[in-house]
Amino acid sequence: MEPELVVADEPISALDVSIRAQVLNLLKKFQREKDLTYLFIAHDLSIVRFISDRIAVIYKGDIVEIADAEELFNFPLHPYTHSLISAIPIPDPQLEKNKVLYTYDPSIHDYSEDKPEFVNIGHDHYVYGNKKEIESIRNSVRKMSRFSRSRSAN
Repeated sequence: MEPELVVADEPISALDVSIRAQVLNLLKKFQREKDLTYLFIAHDLSIVRFISDRIAVIYKGDIVEIADAEELFNFPLHPYTHSLISAIPIPDPQLEKNKVLYTYDPSIHDYSEDKPEFVNIGHDHYVYGNKKEIESIRNSVRKMSRFSRSRSAN
């Protein structure tokens, strides 16, 4: 068999920690050598980041954000994505103790009149939100972009 696509639904969740790295490295090796595409479904975002080029974040069956892996981790735009990333453990006990968790509250969205859409914010980074939320996200991205440019100029 020479598959082009492999669907892997929680492929390492039941594995012992000592075996996980071996299996992930083997999957990564097959990905490179066989030019495989994985549909890799998992709850552990650190694993998803390791194996994925692009990530779709799903909340209650709906995709709320899609981006390249590093883009998503460096610039999470949807509040649910932000909460998931904030929950990833930090291997430094001091940093872990002082980190601030972001808790997602779905009641922040009012889609009663302004229906949400899936919108490309730039860099092939898609986010789900209504017009008001998308405008707020775009403003945040502009501010980050200006901050980033001013820092690199110094």
